[in-house]
Amino acid sequence: MAADKPTHDKPEPGKSSPNDDVVAISDEALQRAEAFIEADEGAANRLMGWWGRVSTTLAVTMSLFHLYAAYAIVPTQELRYTHVAFTLVLSFLLFPLATRFRNRVRWWDVVPGLFAVATIVYALWGGEDFTDRATSPERMDVIVGVVFIILLLEATRRTTGLIMPVVAVMFIAYAMLGPHLPAPWTHRGYELPRLVGHLFITLEGIFGVAVDVSATLIILFTIYGAFLQQSGAGKFFIDFSLALMGGKPNSAGRTVVLSSFLLGGPSGSGVATTVMIGTVAYPMLGKAGFEKNAAGGLLAAGGLGAILSPPVLGAAAFLIAEFLKISYLDVIWMATIPTCLYYLSLLIMVELDAKKYGARDVDFTPEMSLGQMTKRYGFHFISLLAVVAFMVIGYSPALSVFYATAVTFALSFLRRETALVPKKLVKALADGSIGALNAATTCACAGIVVGVVTLTGLGLKFSSIVIAYAGGSLLLTAIYTALIVWIIGLAVPVTASYIICAVIAAPALIKLGVPDYAAHMFIFYYAVLSEVSPPTALSPFAAAAITGGDPYKTTLQSWKYTLPAFLVPFVFVLDPQGVGLLLSIPKGGSWVDIVEITIKTTLGLVALAAVAQNWALRQNKPIEGVLLLLSGLLLVFPSLIEAIVERVIGRDISYTFVPGLIIGLGVLLWQARTPTTKRPAVPI
Repeated sequence: MAADKPTHDKPEPGKSSPNDDVVAISDEALQRAEAFIEADEGAANRLMGWWGRVSTTLAVTMSLFHLYAAYAIVPTQELRYTHVAFTLVLSFLLFPLATRFRNRVRWWDVVPGLFAVATIVYALWGGEDFTDRATSPERMDVIVGVVFIILLLEATRRTTGLIMPVVAVMFIAYAMLGPHLPAPWTHRGYELPRLVGHLFITLEGIFGVAVDVSATLIILFTIYGAFLQQSGAGKFFIDFSLALMGGKPNSAGRTVVLSSFLLGGPSGSGVATTVMIGTVAYPMLGKAGFEKNAAGGLLAAGGLGAILSPPVLGAAAFLIAEFLKISYLDVIWMATIPTCLYYLSLLIMVELDAKKYGARDVDFTPEMSLGQMTKRYGFHFISLLAVVAFMVIGYSPALSVFYATAVTFALSFLRRETALVPKKLVKALADGSIGALNAATTCACAGIVVGVVTLTGLGLKFSSIVIAYAGGSLLLTAIYTALIVWIIGLAVPVTASYIICAVIAAPALIKLGVPDYAAHMFIFYYAVLSEVSPPTALSPFAAAAITGGDPYKTTLQSWKYTLPAFLVPFVFVLDPQGVGLLLSIPKGGSWVDIVEITIKTTLGLVALAAVAQNWALRQNKPIEGVLLLLSGLLLVFPSLIEAIVERVIGRDISYTFVPGLIIGLGVLLWQARTPTTKRPAVPI
């Protein structure tokens, strides 16, 4: 979602900043980091003059239209088609054909935009007669549909890169070449007119669920985030975190953890959050004595948390609600405990880091006390929580974010420097739409994949294949599913990765008895992990650009910090109590199960964090590391350990988490009795 690029301006009056003696970040490092934001969000044109005014006007108009649609009633077909029309036109104007054509509008940018509008007008002008021809489209319908699909693929290439359009073309080929494919992938096959009719005319292809979510939720949240950003909420949250944590040795790490959580609302982008926090927090991390790669890994993990954190999460979270036909508020509740576990684990690792690296005190004197800062700018917290408050009251997600945006606008006038005066208001409205283009083109292009899957029945076929390869084992099916989501996530954005895997991989887990909401949350978390997975690990690479560390070593460090994000989703699907982490009472259980699974998982993550950091009360000896690993697995994955032991001994066993707890406590007591000389540990 939209986020301002880091700036080098002086702090605003009343804002805090690190002292001058901290580690400096060069302009060159910032430019390299910003390049990774462009790789994530697209390298947009910076248009000036007449074309700049035209693009801004279109973006503002798009935002106003969607704000109106959130409050008034706009028919589904008109809303989705108009949303895609705005998206395509702005994508062609703001994203160049190639990098060498940046910052200028050429005829090959204008003509595709006009053709895109013409195809949408054709579809809307046809009315019900047009939609009734979906199964047997006329020749002109097919021609217009083919042109539209080509334009969509090009717009997606410009905004997200080449891979997503290539994936879409491969699915189109799969739909047309069905009879010629080897078993078990074969199917009846579909000719071009039938395929175009399904993808272009019906609301089950390009203009299906994904575009509906993009038009009704994603863009509204990017507008909301832009309003927060323009009113100064992002800077306030970082300054608030710095002031709250003080100048203690572990304050820099704690600042990263707290500010990444708070910035999830205004940003919603892992890479942008990483860079935004890194420009402020890394000088303090460096001053405290954090090793470069470890500092970069922590920054990337914090950026990843922005996508996992309520109330906004990532764009894919809105799709979960739509696929499952549940309230977005339900998705927020489901994400609450996993988010708390993620940040708790991250905080524990930060505390261990302070011990590992012998962190030093950081001299930091804010220009304003915490109380003064909260009194002057604390209204930003009201803006951040407004979305959830309105949903709790009973408003729909679209109306909730509409009213939250209005609240943000009104509260901004409490301080002169935060007021959304006309110039800032225009910037917020324009940024809101521009920030949604990446997700909007991804959703529309992913609609091709969804359309082919529904038309050919690939989802059920694929799930049967996965289950067959896994031999009916839920454990192996979950591992295969995680690998599939992870591999697809390496190539396409998080939103596209979730959409593709939700329709082809989720059915396999559901067939084996996993609740549908747990299966979709499992896939969502592993789709998000693509942010820290090479070769497209944009968040760690951006962090390495800031810290001057090695990109791949930084990525390995980020894996360490994001350990709970990799492990907790398996609890959803493997442990009978696991759905308790999603605030759902297990079948035949009670709220006690929710408390019990949360405590077990928390203690297990603490043990595993000590293993990942190679440090508990002191640096671990090899045998202590092995025992802590066993303790963590026994606490987090009792059903996994139980299954392995049963296979080895050949009979069923009754298992509890008590052995894991005893082993972990035993190691801690042993370390407490045998302290060693304090010295910084070698990074692992």
